[in-house]
Amino acid sequence: MNFKESKFSIVDVETTGGVSIGRMTEICIITVINMEIVDVYQSLINPETPIPGHITALTGISDEMVYDAPKFHEIAEIIETKMRDSIFVAHNVNFDFGFLKKEFEIIGEKFLKEKLCTVRLSRKLIPGLPSYSLSKLCRSVGIELNGAHRAEADTRATTILFLNLLKLDSESEYEVLKKYLNKSSVKTALPTNLPTKDFEKLPNTPGIYIFKDQGGKIIYVGKDKNIKKKVLTHFYSKSQKVINICNETHALDFEETGNELCALLLEADYISQNDPKFNQTQKKPTSVYQIISYENQLGVLQLALHKAKVSNNSVQTLFSTALATETLTKLCEKFNLCPKYCSLQVTKGSCSHSKIKNCLGICSQKEDVATYNERVKQALYNVQNEQQSYTIVEKGRSSSETCVILIENGEYQGFGFIDNENVIEHFEGFKDYVKQYNNNFFTSKILSAYLHKNSKSLKIIKADTTRVN
Repeated sequence: MNFKESKFSIVDVETTGGVSIGRMTEICIITVINMEIVDVYQSLINPETPIPGHITALTGISDEMVYDAPKFHEIAEIIETKMRDSIFVAHNVNFDFGFLKKEFEIIGEKFLKEKLCTVRLSRKLIPGLPSYSLSKLCRSVGIELNGAHRAEADTRATTILFLNLLKLDSESEYEVLKKYLNKSSVKTALPTNLPTKDFEKLPNTPGIYIFKDQGGKIIYVGKDKNIKKKVLTHFYSKSQKVINICNETHALDFEETGNELCALLLEADYISQNDPKFNQTQKKPTSVYQIISYENQLGVLQLALHKAKVSNNSVQTLFSTALATETLTKLCEKFNLCPKYCSLQVTKGSCSHSKIKNCLGICSQKEDVATYNERVKQALYNVQNEQQSYTIVEKGRSSSETCVILIENGEYQGFGFIDNENVIEHFEGFKDYVKQYNNNFFTSKILSAYLHKNSKSLKIIKADTTRVN
């Protein structure tokens, strides 16, 4: 192939989000033939869906700007004509190509092109740069980029970059371009330093995936229902953080869990144990809520919610205002407590809560303090002794096994897998199959949310069960 005389379509699109849920809001196509720019096409596009605020803040494209813009199907023929018989070029090519393929599929047409990625070409032809994001790469090689995150500005910068790469590769008769043009789209997307075999071994099952640097140190841990599919989305991303992760990634690893709950728990454990540099969200515990009691001026034991910061908690810890309020409300109803003295209602007179109607009259002096306080003590005792031992039953890694998550005295112990043919005679037998993991703030939070969300469909085996199949 004579690359010098080839037709290239250098493309950039702006969108409302990622390929899976987003739509295009702008496109620019610059046509290059004989190493010269021969055409520039740019258009806003009505995405037929609201543009999120953070996207408008990034690109400057608002709902008002695209209101009268053409919809994709109205300019699809123009786009197809502009790119006919050309090689598709973009910075992180699978992102832009993925959107055009999706938009053409929506209108019932196919979009097939040979592709080249200027990120991957740059890593090979201009090695050793601190970043290969478009803006930082352009700054490193002296290309002017004004108005980043708008299609025409980004496309013009990508075009200059691509022409420079063509010149660099011409010295070896376009050896690099030939190599990457013939690769599959997946292989083209892989980070330069990542062995293809590391990606190919990833399963399409639930679990965690692990990015490692050149020295084998874990730099990022993630989880998903489909490990391979999720990892691939990282390679297609234009996020600066993800680009930085890919630049430092030299190896991939994974662990299958069979279900999403254990993937969440395992991810939290890996982050806690390894402190990966690119995992930030789980490093600092957030506030939790605790039910406290105190004696008020009337001698009545009063309950309230206390907001606190902790690092380790049982699965009964309350991690949101709504859940904490709901828990206290149920306690109030169960033990005929007064919503006024449970801090669920602020009033000077007797309680008149919209939901809790079974107060026995402590707030209107119809019940003596000692009797009421005894029920409060019973309620607190109930809370303190609700820390049960049980296992949560979930899907295993195959149809022939079951996953069990072990909770003892309200605290997470770990999880493991049991062959379906095995019979557990006593609850203690689960420990033989469970791998121990640390209980921390985030594993507690994960289990609390899971138990609350799945309260009606939970499959639980309690400690007093004598035989489990």
